[in-house]
Amino acid sequence: MDSIGKICILGGGTWGTALAKMVLMNQKHINWFIRRDDQIEGFYKLGHNPSYLTNVKFNLAQITFYSNLERAIKDSDTVIIAIPSPYVKQYFRRIWNSTFRGKFMVSALKGIIPNDNMVMSEYLADNFKIPTENIGVLSGPCHAEEVALERLSFLTAASKDIEKANLLSESISSRILKTRTSNDVVGIELAAVLKNIYAIASGICQGLLYGDNFQAVLMSNCAKEMSLFLNTVVPIERNITDQHYLGDMLVTSYSQFSRNRTLGTMIGKGYSVKTAQLEMEMIAEGYYGAKCIHEMNNRFKVNIPIVETVYKILYERLEPKSAIKNLIDFF
Repeated sequence: MDSIGKICILGGGTWGTALAKMVLMNQKHINWFIRRDDQIEGFYKLGHNPSYLTNVKFNLAQITFYSNLERAIKDSDTVIIAIPSPYVKQYFRRIWNSTFRGKFMVSALKGIIPNDNMVMSEYLADNFKIPTENIGVLSGPCHAEEVALERLSFLTAASKDIEKANLLSESISSRILKTRTSNDVVGIELAAVLKNIYAIASGICQGLLYGDNFQAVLMSNCAKEMSLFLNTVVPIERNITDQHYLGDMLVTSYSQFSRNRTLGTMIGKGYSVKTAQLEMEMIAEGYYGAKCIHEMNNRFKVNIPIVETVYKILYERLEPKSAIKNLIDFF
């Protein structure tokens, strides 16, 4: 493989729009799958996404829009998946295995497949028999809202085929996006799931009026917990301080743009989980991630008290104030 070929973005939400902007800063053209025809019509009328990141203008001559997922994949060589994890099975349920033949499928998901408890690379390999060398991941400390503002961002391109990871990295790098590569596909995906859970914990503590001193200790323990879980589940050599582990966790836990931190903050202030979700009107992936990691850990038995505390608050209605007080005993 000497070229990344035609790139397709799957997903017309905030993250998909940010990825489209980043890719088009390096590439002359993209294919872009957006499920709703009325949203595509809005693009043609306005020159921007009518629903998300509306301040980002696009040259529509550089984009071929699709509302047919199978056709979008067939007409592309590299497919970047940027849809919320709860909708993955709904999107892919009618796609034949042959559609993916020869494609480089890149997950930019920030979550895990609910109920299946699989990260996207595992889901693609298990359900569509895609070879692991044809699967990649994009992850790192990169909020869509900051991409829209053209603030410097960072992503890691990962694949078992490091040549493909390098090609992907080179094809999307620009003045606002710095990239690096890795072969830790599943580890990076799981780190992205964990950091959302830790961001909810951070938000809960903010809502309970714990200060910066406590947040620093919380984040230190989150990093230790992440390292322990990853090294148990995917035991390869890694540096937990790399941007796609610690960096992504910190920005998600501290940023004003973090949906997961926002969800946690509302819960810490006394909102019920359901009320907080309804008021946000956006998906916080950590809600689903907490249940998935909890269920996964029934097999691995890793000591992850922070994840377990968030799970109990979200799913067992444990009172946040007493839950965090109990958690402190583990620090």
